[in-house]
Amino acid sequence: MEIKVGFEITYAAVQPTPMVIILSIHPSRFSDIVGTETIRTEPDVPIGFYRDSFGNVCGRLVAPAGGVTFRGSALVRDSGLPDVVVPTAQQVPIDQLPDELLLYLMPSRYCETDKLTDSAWALFGNTRPGWERVQAINEYVHHHITFGYEHAHHMKSAHDVFGQRSGVCRDFAHLALTFCRCMGIPARYCTGYLGDIGVPPDPAPMDFSGWYQVYLSGQWHTFDARHNVPRIGRILMATGRDAADVALTTSFGRMDLTKFVVVTDEVVAA
Repeated sequence: MEIKVGFEITYAAVQPTPMVIILSIHPSRFSDIVGTETIRTEPDVPIGFYRDSFGNVCGRLVAPAGGVTFRGSALVRDSGLPDVVVPTAQQVPIDQLPDELLLYLMPSRYCETDKLTDSAWALFGNTRPGWERVQAINEYVHHHITFGYEHAHHMKSAHDVFGQRSGVCRDFAHLALTFCRCMGIPARYCTGYLGDIGVPPDPAPMDFSGWYQVYLSGQWHTFDARHNVPRIGRILMATGRDAADVALTTSFGRMDLTKFVVVTDEVVAA
């Protein structure tokens, strides 16, 4: 199958403002892009692309006075299969983990393992290590946290979500991956496109989605605490310790978001 993805995002600014953007499809999906992914600005300003320490594609630019609009589009091949489920995947002992994965056990800005370790062990200490434990965490977060855009707040952490029991997709991911880290399972935050493919259409405007990956049996596996079912058409854009590492845009000065449109549609043959 093929999926058309894209966005139109506009910011207003009173003066020239440096920015960093993470709006490109992740390098792990480059071979699935049909033709070329395009990211353009209006007015036309140069974007310098680079890879950050997590391997994400970032762009840097200076938005002119008055602001800037970003328009992106790509056509992506996809297997059309749901997220892979591997119930036999095993938890890797911490002393056997590759060095570069240890940071995914550490606390980060939105994932305070030090505040949630006792709760995690009380809730999941009797589960079987590995896939079964991660699935138990996923189901707990899915059933105990209420989804709603009115609950969104850019400063909300995993500990806040655990106490308030509400949030958006990134909050579900933050709490679940924090619990995983507390239980000795490396976990990282993911952001990308996730359309209503194979599920009833959601009447809410399309948005980018947040989920997480855990390291079991020597590889990363996808989990989604908000939906708690394998989904079709997930297109990764970036990974990091938490949402702070994969912000879509970072401005070094005052800017106001005035337009935000995301497109993720299956291309249906005529």
